Amino acid sequence: MIPLKFDYEVAESAEHAIQLLGEHGEEAKIMAGGHSLLPMMKLRLAAPAVIVDVSRIPDLSYIREEGDSIAIGALTRHTEAEHSDLLMEQCGLVAYTASQVGDPQVRHRGTIGGSLAHGDAASDLPTTMLTLDAEFTVAGPNGERTVAARDFFKDYFETDLSPDEILTEIRVPKLGNAGWSYQKFNRRAQDWAVVGVAAVVEGGNGSLGNVRIGLTNMGNVPLRATAAEQALSGASRDSIAEGANAAAEGTSPAGDIAASTEFRQHLARVLTKRAVEEALSR
Repeated sequence: MIPLKFDYEVAESAEHAIQLLGEHGEEAKIMAGGHSLLPMMKLRLAAPAVIVDVSRIPDLSYIREEGDSIAIGALTRHTEAEHSDLLMEQCGLVAYTASQVGDPQVRHRGTIGGSLAHGDAASDLPTTMLTLDAEFTVAGPNGERTVAARDFFKDYFETDLSPDEILTEIRVPKLGNAGWSYQKFNRRAQDWAVVGVAAVVEGGNGSLGNVRIGLTNMGNVPLRATAAEQALSGASRDSIAEGANAAAEGTSPAGDIAASTEFRQHLARVLTKRAVEEALSR
């Protein structure tokens, strides 16, 4: 299907993008890599009157150390995160998850910030950022503000971004000695996850330390498996399977052609066990 008619503006800076959004209001949409917005426009699920192209803003693409954190510019491509030595060394979960997004063509064009701002609960990176307790820098006409990942995703395709704001930076913690894993079940390599599970685990002497678990495509937003986190944190390694059985508690994933609700909940339990075990092996 052909998208409806729209006007096109190129932003030269973050400030210029915010100005354009302010001029056009809710009729405008930001476009970076375009892999989320353009398919929705072709299906006429989105019909912006104005597209503000931010892909040419040079100072929003970077990966650098910031104390105990790593700062990632919102326009950083998936492939840049995938192959970043800094991320692979200090926060390998982000690099690995980026490598699981789509196919090479998608990763060479799609951006980290675009994936997060789109707010799709079936996407991999929102779950990873939620699991890492990442922080997002959002810029608007009144300046910058910081939003925790747990507060950013509001509902299906809905985030904490106002119509006149843009996401400019993501900060993730250095993981130190903590292990990590991202397990993803999909029917084809480039498909969205039927279910995905991210885990960050601190090991101990025969027991688990703090455990963080995030779920992909188990609700309208990426979720933390809080019941499983509580069951596994401080537990013995022999009780991983028992603790992982709590991963689907409190979830109500949709049933569709890819999987029923019950099968998604089963996958969440299975993948949580695998993710925690792999995290402990790192």
